[in-house]
Amino acid sequence: MCELKYKIALSMIPKIGHVTAKHLVSYIGSYKKVFSTNKKTLMEIPGIGEILANSIIESNVLDKAEAELEFINQNNISPIFYLDAEYPQRLKYCDDAPILLYTKGHINFNQNKVISIVGTRNATANGIAFCEKLVSELKTRNHSPIIVSGLAYGIDITAHKAALDNQLQTIAVLGHGLDIIYPASHKKIANNIINNGALVSDFPSNSIREKSNFLKRNRIIAGLADATIVIESANKGGSLVTANIANSYNRDVFAVPGRINDTYSEGCNNLIKANKAAMLTSINDLEYILGWDSPKKNKIVQRNLFVELSPDEKIITEILAKEEELPIDTISLKSGMPTSKISSLLLNLEFSGLVKPLPGNTYKLISFV
Repeated sequence: MCELKYKIALSMIPKIGHVTAKHLVSYIGSYKKVFSTNKKTLMEIPGIGEILANSIIESNVLDKAEAELEFINQNNISPIFYLDAEYPQRLKYCDDAPILLYTKGHINFNQNKVISIVGTRNATANGIAFCEKLVSELKTRNHSPIIVSGLAYGIDITAHKAALDNQLQTIAVLGHGLDIIYPASHKKIANNIINNGALVSDFPSNSIREKSNFLKRNRIIAGLADATIVIESANKGGSLVTANIANSYNRDVFAVPGRINDTYSEGCNNLIKANKAAMLTSINDLEYILGWDSPKKNKIVQRNLFVELSPDEKIITEILAKEEELPIDTISLKSGMPTSKISSLLLNLEFSGLVKPLPGNTYKLISFV
């Protein structure tokens, strides 16, 4: 429990963000040693100047962490550190992933299929109906993914309710600590989510509820999932922020199109027009692009055993041969090639029957039979 206090404290140091915190642990070798390292040594770490070093040394976060630890114990909250085995693996591959997640509920974040559904708070009857139908069909077609959203009015709460109605697990990502539920009118739904999913936040209790926090939480909504679906959005808003973040993580993004003069279709239409999202008109589009087998298809691709590989393709196949499966950003990191080039090479390998795409921009090498 003492170690947990240091993990919590690390996430609370002023002016030290999640990326820098991970950087500190990597250089120093321990989250606990961060608080006993002297100023001179801290300043020798790349990116840590005098201001940040002073912030680490002079902070009183250990006392705050002690108080947070007491709150956690009293309210059945489970903190997950980014080095823990149960930390969401999809999120872990995102550079700005939080070093600590506060969770309440029971869920395996690393299940096979996870999708995020977001949209306007001013959802129309059509948008609500589409969301409900999509979630229902995900269940009836035996996909049963975890549904992630933000517990907000409109599309978010519709997605959560539809998941619960169809006995699907759902995750609500909050823009504040787990000491409150906002909006308060969604408290009953939040309690139901705890029983069939989880509430998640990277904010400790007593955090100030401000607009910027809700934008920050969008990276978690995008990072937890294989794909983000936008159902209705004006030309500005948090849903588009989530879609753009998902794109930056090399995750699939879908948008539901609408009439050009509909205010809450404008954002979705623009995503599709700018090639930032695939058009989603039915569950068939989702199944096709994510490679989820539908009840109607089970195609077997015959691999060309005599294909000649380029030097770069050989590098990728050698990397994949050492792992069961890898996300594209990890392949990029291991190969030293940009993701744009990796995408093209993986597509060629897929056409050759050597590589199989999996949900979440993950790939595996097809074994010899």
